[in-house]
Amino acid sequence: MNCKPSIKTILILGFLSACLIDVVMATGTFYYFAYGSNLLAKRIHIQNPTAVRKGFGYLKDYSLDFFHYAARWRGAPATIVEQEGKKVWGAIWEIDNSNLADLDRQEGVHNSVYKPLTLPVVLPTGDTLDCRVYQLVRNPCCLAPDAEDRPYERQPSKTYMNIIVNGAKETGLPDDYVSLLKRIKHNGNTGDPQLSLELEKPIEDL
Repeated sequence: MNCKPSIKTILILGFLSACLIDVVMATGTFYYFAYGSNLLAKRIHIQNPTAVRKGFGYLKDYSLDFFHYAARWRGAPATIVEQEGKKVWGAIWEIDNSNLADLDRQEGVHNSVYKPLTLPVVLPTGDTLDCRVYQLVRNPCCLAPDAEDRPYERQPSKTYMNIIVNGAKETGLPDDYVSLLKRIKHNGNTGDPQLSLELEKPIEDL
């Protein structure tokens, strides 16, 4: 008796295995560390409705900076720059794998604007959690977040900073870090009117 599977059987088993992998990927989750506009729940939920905030933490030996130009925000978006002794605080979101491609598109991975990294995020307990984090592909040299001489091309818009500050408060980030965010020099611009209308609370004086 020939017990060797037929070509048809092999193809069917292969198809079923691929489907099973797709189901597992679609039903699994990943952790994402947000330090920019995705600190705010209303913002992240526009393209990633499955996101659930799990807490907050910080990236060790990184500094917050702004570079590039985002037409949506009409200013420089946030990035993280390696810098010993510094911290970048942010929100930890748990997101369904079904939204991974949506998050990548939001961050412009397909256009080589941001690149995804996996980095350990330090939790308030001192433990670490590996999270997906995005960093600009074309990253700047280190500049203190609240530098008085921040060049115009490295200034975020007022709208963008309002959303980040509101998101930081909503997340429960440390008061001194929120104060640092408020001191960041912005270019005075408002972002895309429709996006601003969706996301902004009454604009604070930064």
